Amino acid sequence: MTETLNAVDAAIDSRMSTRAFLPTPVARETLEHLLTLASRAPSGTNTQPWKVYVLQGASRDALVGKVCSAHDAIRANPDLAAQYPEEYPYYPEKWVSPYIDRRRENGWGLYGLLGIGKGDKDKMHAQHHRNFTFFDAPVGLMFTLDRVMGRGSLVDYGMFLQNLMVAARGHGLHTCPQAAWNGFSSIILPHVGAGPDEMLVCGMALGYADDSALVNTFRTPRVSPREFTTWLD
Repeated sequence: MTETLNAVDAAIDSRMSTRAFLPTPVARETLEHLLTLASRAPSGTNTQPWKVYVLQGASRDALVGKVCSAHDAIRANPDLAAQYPEEYPYYPEKWVSPYIDRRRENGWGLYGLLGIGKGDKDKMHAQHHRNFTFFDAPVGLMFTLDRVMGRGSLVDYGMFLQNLMVAARGHGLHTCPQAAWNGFSSIILPHVGAGPDEMLVCGMALGYADDSALVNTFRTPRVSPREFTTWLD
């Protein structure tokens, strides 16, 4: 039991948003196993609201090409961004402390590590652009939700995604959950064959981490439970 607990702890603690991957392929059998484990996530009245699209090879590369082109076009003409609205508000309309402080700490910590200075829009664009290559991961995943479902299904979805990411660590794989794709749902959903009744929840890169990449030394800090827990006796 102790070994099991240690393995679970290690998988959770070593999960990180990996931003550089090796081209090493991931076997379909492994992906199917990970998705089976992920499906053990709880969901309200066992609705199991997740739908998953796995992109590899030509399908992955074609989507990367489409979205990278759109992202570059927006850089050239910011007015085009209005054509790519997110289907649901992932972030708040108005940021307040402490959330905005953590967001800034995360952004400048990552950009500082990579030598991207404040106001260096070219390098910022290039780093953000990496999202749309799945950070070179050989596997890209897109997750959708039936539009008829309620907001509670997003809670269920979060547990499913966490299961998948922790299970991946148990098999020596890494992941990066990506909300960056959400604005390009009008490109992504037709590409993967999703129906009009589906909403894009997020994307995810999955593969073997490139341990030689500087970006993969970046680990985000966490506040102590003392800061977010109230004990009631």
